[in-house]
Amino acid sequence: MKFSDFSLLGLGAIVLNSVGVNANTADTSLLRTYSTVSPSASAIEQAIASTVPAEETSSVEGAAFKNFYIIYLENTDYDKAAGDESLAWLATQGITLTNYWALTHPSEPNYLASVSGDYFALDDDRFIALPSNVSTIVDLLDTKGISWAEYQEHSPYAGFEGFNYSNQETFANDYVRKHNPLVLFDSVTNNETRLANIKNFEDFDADVANKKLPQYAFITPNMTNDGHDTTIKFAGKWAKDFLEPLLQNEYFMNDTLVLLTFDENETYSIKNKVFSVLLGGVIPDSLKGTTDDTFYDHYTQLSSVQANWDLPHLGRHDFDANVLQLVANATNITNLEVDTTYMVNNETYIGYLNDRNVPLPAPNVTAINRNGQPILDSVKETWEDEYNNQVSASYFTSTTTTVSADVTDAETIAVSTGTSAGHEASAAATTTASSNTTSSGVSSASAGAASLSTLSGNIFLGVLAALFL
Repeated sequence: MKFSDFSLLGLGAIVLNSVGVNANTADTSLLRTYSTVSPSASAIEQAIASTVPAEETSSVEGAAFKNFYIIYLENTDYDKAAGDESLAWLATQGITLTNYWALTHPSEPNYLASVSGDYFALDDDRFIALPSNVSTIVDLLDTKGISWAEYQEHSPYAGFEGFNYSNQETFANDYVRKHNPLVLFDSVTNNETRLANIKNFEDFDADVANKKLPQYAFITPNMTNDGHDTTIKFAGKWAKDFLEPLLQNEYFMNDTLVLLTFDENETYSIKNKVFSVLLGGVIPDSLKGTTDDTFYDHYTQLSSVQANWDLPHLGRHDFDANVLQLVANATNITNLEVDTTYMVNNETYIGYLNDRNVPLPAPNVTAINRNGQPILDSVKETWEDEYNNQVSASYFTSTTTTVSADVTDAETIAVSTGTSAGHEASAAATTTASSNTTSSGVSSASAGAASLSTLSGNIFLGVLAALFL
């Protein structure tokens, strides 16, 4: 359904922020619901026997790396992770990112946003499936034939879409869908070729041994090894045990960059900054054991991939996010300084996934990304009319803006949760979020403060007070 099919009357200002309002208190009857995929045990066994995972490889040169592998651990405050002896050892092998931020809470929206550029107001870990008109990093990689995969520990077979899966002997070591970002998108799961690239750790071991790794991979350990159901000491030891042999593997290390990070911190009341380390063969010896204080967040994964391979963008929070400095140095991109004094990133906003009355925000089809490329052609073709409809109506919902559907020039001071660097660089800059345009009359303030909107006209859905913590 297009935005133009919705009545503007009563949509009003759609806001939810890091201070004052919690999305979890919203009316749950408004949540979009989906039919959970729950294959039977016998169906799973049959699929294990018959499913053949993909083995796609490529060798597309990049500006800073040829291969990029991302590993997520779970729910740990920055200082606690930095103090773990195993993670501290890994830090000596690479570059510690001291200013890397998660986007919101809980887990699933952070995974979701990492591959699509938005979390679409998701504020829980339920079963979701974004419609096929929402594109992901896969669509970008495919433009240049860059091979990709996901490796999900304990997933029973390639392309498994179920909500979870446990060890059938001890019923521990869960695989969970909420930690598998690409399976959340119909644009992936409705394509059998793409679905076959969502593999498990047995496939990872085979791909390393057979020298069949893709150039991009998202790697998720199970709920025991990622620390979700255990401790940071357990997760840190797993990470060291998993990575140390790979860091000595010439095939794996060649032109490779690894990002080891966390989905979110544990303590919701503090800044949602997470311990992150860059590893791999592209890290020069002179930078091992050093730190990088540049502002990054999970959207940096997308912007760095785009800059490294000179790819187009998705029109969401990917196009103006800071890129990893290794990539910035190789591509002559100047990263933005971001004031995080009032940034928290611990809430969400009212939008598509927590209110069935709110349509998908259109991506910004006019934006240019950090490496100078426009939006992906297929995304523009799909969304251009809807983008223009939403611009004409001054209707936007994103993590950085508050606009009334019946007020075309609202005075707004807005930067809230999940903002990327471009949204906070200047108090005078016009906001450029996933659905923003210069015609919206929305300005961005620095510092990631809570949104405060002064709106005239009919405000139907509630706004919030509080500008600072």
